[in-house]
Amino acid sequence: MLSHRCFRMDTLCTLREICVTRSRQNKLKHHRLSFPAKFISFEGIDGCGKSTLMDQLADWLTRAGIPFVRTREPGGTGIGEKIREILLDPASSEMSSRAEVLLYSASRAQLTDQVIVAAMKKGSWVLTDRFVDATFAYQGFGRGFDLERLRIIQEWTTKDLWPDKTILLDCDIDTAMSRLGARDGADRDRIEQEDLIFHQKVRKGYLELAGKEPERFLVLDASKPLEEVIEEFYERFWLVEVAR
Repeated sequence: MLSHRCFRMDTLCTLREICVTRSRQNKLKHHRLSFPAKFISFEGIDGCGKSTLMDQLADWLTRAGIPFVRTREPGGTGIGEKIREILLDPASSEMSSRAEVLLYSASRAQLTDQVIVAAMKKGSWVLTDRFVDATFAYQGFGRGFDLERLRIIQEWTTKDLWPDKTILLDCDIDTAMSRLGARDGADRDRIEQEDLIFHQKVRKGYLELAGKEPERFLVLDASKPLEEVIEEFYERFWLVEVAR
């Protein structure tokens, strides 16, 4: 069986290490041959710690010998990164909400065709920092757009592709804002600079989405200490989805 010890993360901090016995490693090698490619998205309000948890999963996949591609939204492609610059630039303050929806969707369409589908066809997992649920949370709940209309747009944008699992890191607004506060105000992007009410709507939206699709969403309390979040992620995701 898998046991837990002190786990060292080179770029993050010293955490509880997760060691696998030789007998269990042999079983993992056997299972790896039959693993289908999985599409995993990470969601949450700004400052919740998505990138940190993605780093952890990427490390586990590398150690397990499972191929994967890591990407982000908006962006992830040459075209998408140019769209990202426009979307997140504080100088784009005059952008209309409809234009915002369509630009995010354009970036997502390019990412889906160029990166996600291509990687999964080759048998690689895909890890993405945000996907369709971000549009529902930010533009739907945050901006007030009709969710069904957004869903129609997103189904066309992604060719009806949805993540196999969505990891939602949930934390209260004060915690998230304090983490963002560690940055200089000038370094915050256009969305991060929105007021507290907007971010509260987004958080509420994410939780509502997760409540409607409990099988797809895995909600983690991101207000806990990092090592506890990683431990819970390991037990509720890695042991269930991979090391079974």
